[in-house]
Amino acid sequence: MTNQVPMHSPDPELLTFARQMRDDLNRLTMEHQFAVDEVLTKVSILRQEFLHLNQYNPIEHVGSRVKSVQSILEKAIRRNLDLTPAAIREALTDIAGVRITCSFIADTYRILETLTAQADVKVVQIKDYIAEPKPNGYRSLHAIIEITVFLSTGEVPVRVEVQIRTIAMDFWASLEHKIYYKYAGVVPEHLAQSLLEAATSAQQLDRRMEQLHAEVHGPKLADDVPDPVWDAIDEDVLLRAWEANRRPQP
Repeated sequence: MTNQVPMHSPDPELLTFARQMRDDLNRLTMEHQFAVDEVLTKVSILRQEFLHLNQYNPIEHVGSRVKSVQSILEKAIRRNLDLTPAAIREALTDIAGVRITCSFIADTYRILETLTAQADVKVVQIKDYIAEPKPNGYRSLHAIIEITVFLSTGEVPVRVEVQIRTIAMDFWASLEHKIYYKYAGVVPEHLAQSLLEAATSAQQLDRRMEQLHAEVHGPKLADDVPDPVWDAIDEDVLLRAWEANRRPQP
């Protein structure tokens, strides 16, 4: 028969603290998930609008994430924050994240402009790492936006980090993350240099692909967009509607 080590009863104050932290952080992650859902809905609407009205979808892929309770708590401790929901919400702007991958560089700016121009989206901060890449070669558009989440208890402003980049930028960033994770942030110099060179190549590829796209399609004019009206409405119905519209109104 094995001897079991008796479990010590947890300190009552520690237990109360743990339960409070659990409840507070669970609610915090819930609020941020709702904010992510709001942003994803906005992006989905933009995606469908571009496709239906312009016959072109500039968004290739959309991803999202919300940090776990443990990840939030660990970061708050590292930064020596006051462990209250209000303090954590104010200091940690990357709890919720949405990443949008576009076809071309011009598309990234177009999506950023249309998303942040919406009346219920408050822009907190924008960093343009496409125009000014990080020293390691990282390129992307970053925006911290604030979304209002409506709960049964009232309105809650929640911040979401939105990253917008091209396919080439996303591929480079994914590889860079894997390398830095493997070497725990201390990347050998020759690999860091290779990453920087690869970032330059990715930038050149982006610009060349955009040039090819412009050469093939040229500037998009309203008259150049295929008009699907005959597919959407029966010709007979359309003619009757046109005639009705021309009748003098009483």
